[in-house]
Amino acid sequence: MHYDTREEAATIFNHDGTKPIYMQIAEWLETEILNDHFKSDEKVYSQYQLAEMFTINPATAAKGLNLLADEKILYKKRGLGMFVTANAREAILMKRKSGTLKHLIQELVLEASRLQVSEGELIEMIKAARNEEGKE
Repeated sequence: MHYDTREEAATIFNHDGTKPIYMQIAEWLETEILNDHFKSDEKVYSQYQLAEMFTINPATAAKGLNLLADEKILYKKRGLGMFVTANAREAILMKRKSGTLKHLIQELVLEASRLQVSEGELIEMIKAARNEEGKE
């Protein structure tokens, strides 16, 4: 999703300090790639463009870009900027499935256990949530 105004773009970040801004920048760029706003070998925003869009320090933006380069989601072309790798989408999906989604599921299962929600009930709740998602 491309943002037209700084205010609109800045609303995506969580400023409570629980997750560093550079990590939020990296996750936002990953989501942009997943949503096909950036395709393989396409140039992404520069650190200065990101800094202006989100009203952050360019060094913070650069740290987010470099994190994705370290994870082989982006690659650098000297003097030209950062570009999306050929397998970026698959790498992001794998990372999020094995990391983020697994963590959320562990939390969900733990909370269900605390609330004495059976496995069957939990599965039905997940199915209902998926059905609701499909209606939107």
